[in-house]
Amino acid sequence: MDRQSRSKNEETMKRNQVIAVAPVIVAVMACFALPQRMQGQDNKNPYPSMAPVDQYMMDRDAEISLARSAAPVSISRDAKVLVLGPHGYETAAEGKNGFVCLVERGWLNLFDNSEFWDPKVRGAVCYNPPAARSILPITYMRTEMVLAGASKIKIAEREKEAYTNKQLPAVEQGAMCYMMAKQSYLNDKPLTNDGAHDVAHLMFYTPLIGAAAWGANLPNSPVYLNPQFGGAPEPIDVFIVLTGTWSDGSPAPLE
Repeated sequence: MDRQSRSKNEETMKRNQVIAVAPVIVAVMACFALPQRMQGQDNKNPYPSMAPVDQYMMDRDAEISLARSAAPVSISRDAKVLVLGPHGYETAAEGKNGFVCLVERGWLNLFDNSEFWDPKVRGAVCYNPPAARSILPITYMRTEMVLAGASKIKIAEREKEAYTNKQLPAVEQGAMCYMMAKQSYLNDKPLTNDGAHDVAHLMFYTPLIGAAAWGANLPNSPVYLNPQFGGAPEPIDVFIVLTGTWSDGSPAPLE
């Protein structure tokens, strides 16, 4: 493999890691059973099951601060803020601009991600109003099921059923979110050369249209499409665009 090809492959791997935490990432998992890919990883999975609930909790003020750091202060200061409670996400601060900020945990990962139960994962995200109405309900559902003790298989089955019965809304036009928090921790493996565990980025949600519609995943394109591994319960594509700056305006490494 030549140097250019290796560089391209490494870049693609990094971009795929970036999407470690986002609610519609549930869309990459087969709904009726965990894929063989997951079963083959069980022996080397450092987080084979859920940790005690208290390991996923945060100090309330620290969680609010991290949640707001997902987006520039001009957006997040007027956003609604959610914090994780014993039974699901709870309102910590009311908003007035329609945005909703929160800190997601590892169970918003791909179902076959080895860090699904990693209690260290903290993914600050701030949804715009269309995403708060049509994407956030997935986060509510999954989190409540996790905290009630549901298995991954049961969660996937329930999400598929909810979409089939229209108990979860279709993605709204213009749905997107900010994930620009410098202190987010998306997975154990650093995502940049300077050791950061996050990359500042935006995520855009659309009905299934494919990478070509956005020119995603092409050489020198700044747009990446969340890879689909089949059997997704949500008919949603997730496009990722790196921002190059954190929410406070400081430079964010791209590699």
